[in-house]
Amino acid sequence: MLLALLGLCLSWAPSSWAQEESAPAEAAAPAEEAETPAEVAAEEEVVEEADLGVGYAFDNIVLFVCAVLVLFMQAGFAMVEVGLNAAKNTVNILYKNVMDLSVGALLFFLIGFGLMYPTSYMTPEQAETVSGYFAFGGSGIYESAPDRTFSPQVDWLFQAVFAATAATIVSGAVAGRMKFTAYLVYSAILTGLIYPISGYWKWGGGWLMQFGELTADGWSMGFQDFAGSAVVHAVGGFAGLAGALILGPRLGRFTAEGKSVPLPGHNVAFAALGVFILWVGWYGFNPGSQLAFQSSADTDATVMIAVNTTLAAAAGVVAATLISWGIFGKPDLTMSLNGALGGLVGITACCDCFTNTWSIVIGAVAGVLVVLGVVMLDKLKIDDPVGAWPVHGLCGIWGCMAIGILPNAHLESGATSFGIQLIGTASICVWAFVTMGIVFGVLKMIGMLRVTPEEETAGLDISEHGMHAYPSDAITGGQVA
Repeated sequence: MLLALLGLCLSWAPSSWAQEESAPAEAAAPAEEAETPAEVAAEEEVVEEADLGVGYAFDNIVLFVCAVLVLFMQAGFAMVEVGLNAAKNTVNILYKNVMDLSVGALLFFLIGFGLMYPTSYMTPEQAETVSGYFAFGGSGIYESAPDRTFSPQVDWLFQAVFAATAATIVSGAVAGRMKFTAYLVYSAILTGLIYPISGYWKWGGGWLMQFGELTADGWSMGFQDFAGSAVVHAVGGFAGLAGALILGPRLGRFTAEGKSVPLPGHNVAFAALGVFILWVGWYGFNPGSQLAFQSSADTDATVMIAVNTTLAAAAGVVAATLISWGIFGKPDLTMSLNGALGGLVGITACCDCFTNTWSIVIGAVAGVLVVLGVVMLDKLKIDDPVGAWPVHGLCGIWGCMAIGILPNAHLESGATSFGIQLIGTASICVWAFVTMGIVFGVLKMIGMLRVTPEEETAGLDISEHGMHAYPSDAITGGQVA
């Protein structure tokens, strides 16, 4: 009986008893050596080095938000261009803005980023021997380094949306008469090749940053363009000017005698909304270009840049309003809207080096230049439906040259000069105008550039895409001018 009870108890024993019984057999296998306290401390130190801390996280998150703001500028450009053009071309304009971003992002990933920042893909020894005019680091995004300031991923994102901005500027200048396929070709070449090369000259450490004496910290002088008055905006503005010249004006824009015939946009409310979106997006464009946000000095610089951006835009509106009122006899809202954009473009190069007061001067001069630029194009019979060249080309030049003319931190420190600013601005503008002029010229020569007069009259929405932007047009069969 006792033996039976003992057997029953053993059958109910916990499984851990069985594990304990098997322990001696497992102990026969070689045991891993215990880590010493020094090895444990070394492992903890490696983990700590891999985590770059709160400051790294803060800088990267702020730059990511700024990149999203710049991306949102695509919506602003779309609304401005749609509002200032005929309703029959609305779908075409929106489509081009979508493709600018999409094609541009892919090509900037494949080749543009490697052209603009080639030394990021190289060892220090390789970077020392690279050409200052042209180099290619590689496709995709460069590898992360242990002592990195930014994640390469967010670095690429911030630079890619800048490339898309340069491309979409041209859309408004060539609206209403360019074939969709031709625009895709242009956009691909600009974002994949033209913009990254001139961007390398300045932001990638190329020849425009190699003036003065070579010291242990690099060259003592260089071309100054903080957030891209020339690198981004003048590239787009002068590419648009080349396109407008080679395309020729829209049908009915000028009479046979050369008299200007205004072709007003169909929705000024869209244009105004677009300008407000662009103004907000510019707070990613300019303050984001500070590229560091965690220290007190960086924070002070970032908010100063934001204030300078605001003051310049406001001054551009007021100046454009006053001068257009004087010239045309009545205040012109479209001129005032472009005055805001002109002020924003003008301050983009120099928002980091001028005082608040001088920023007002920069914006006011830009507002005047916008109006005079529109009038000049009209006199020369160049059709730029949205004023892309006066806003981005002319004011882009002004923003960079103001650094070489007016008192600012860069001149006081000896980081640049009037001559250096002139060389840098002129080289970037000529590069964009000549290269894109060749592209547009070849497209015209092979019959791929402009739609037929019949297609232009019907509207690009129907002739190029087979759809209406507004349901009422489809119902009535008509087109709103």
